[in-house]
Amino acid sequence: MNVRRLIPAAAATAVTALGLGTLSACADDSAGAAQTDKFDVVASFYPMTFLAERIGGSHVHVTNLTSPGQEPHDLELSPRQIVRLQESDAVLYLKGLQPSVDDAVAQSGLRTRVDAASLTSLEKHGTEVGGHAAEHDSGEHASGGRGEEGGKDPHIWLDPVKYAEVAKGVGAAFEKADPDHAADYRKNTAALVKQLDDLNTRFRDGLAGTRTKVFITTHAAFGYLAERYGLTEEAINGLDPESEPSAARVRDLEKLARADGVSTVFYETLVSDETAKTVAQDAHLKTDVLDPIEGITDKSRGRDYFSVQEANLKALRTALGTK
Repeated sequence: MNVRRLIPAAAATAVTALGLGTLSACADDSAGAAQTDKFDVVASFYPMTFLAERIGGSHVHVTNLTSPGQEPHDLELSPRQIVRLQESDAVLYLKGLQPSVDDAVAQSGLRTRVDAASLTSLEKHGTEVGGHAAEHDSGEHASGGRGEEGGKDPHIWLDPVKYAEVAKGVGAAFEKADPDHAADYRKNTAALVKQLDDLNTRFRDGLAGTRTKVFITTHAAFGYLAERYGLTEEAINGLDPESEPSAARVRDLEKLARADGVSTVFYETLVSDETAKTVAQDAHLKTDVLDPIEGITDKSRGRDYFSVQEANLKALRTALGTK
């Protein structure tokens, strides 16, 4: 479809300033215009891309604004990407995660703007999330899941139940925007939701009888998952994966690791593991990967959302000690 629309003045000015030659030189495959007769969807990062591809099937052309291996929180859109968004038929994004995308969408004239955050409920999470009310935590961090750097947590896709809610909303938006293929979008959405329901069952059953319910991560991305399955996430950093923990926070983590039988400090693939290794060494713990699935690279333990989630489940069962 790829119906062209008016480009906001700010984007047009930036494009003109750079010149067409510069744009051609810096273009990559993910930023290029589709120029197809398919329903043209721009997705902000991998979890949104995955939904668009699975629900849209052969009827959509999907462009991912975040390159594989790029930390999505740090994304800054190029002028070419802004133009690409303006020329699309729909944008699928998660408001609050990537400010540059939020700004571009707000300036766009797109009729179909699907905000995943509006399709489920977001909660305020900090460095401690879940049911663990630890007496050995300091008062600063024992606030029932409201630790430092608290804010609306965008990591809804790591909870299969919330991700299924988003999928239903995306499917409905595609049906409305491209009614000629509504039946296929409806069928694809139902199949995806069924897979997510099955994944939820595997997580629920697989984490039901663990020796401990507490796990430590570098990045506070797993709060919704922890709450869904009766666990407690204790994060070294807050919602920002690049932030540095305080010395007090590190001491708290060492203390709770001893008290709760924590064996492992989890880190992720798109951010340095140095902090995890330092904390693990000081507390005599192991390290392992717990992937927030913000992008798929050759370092990922799987080729798509479902295979990486299965790897996450296996890692959690090992670290928590299945009975």
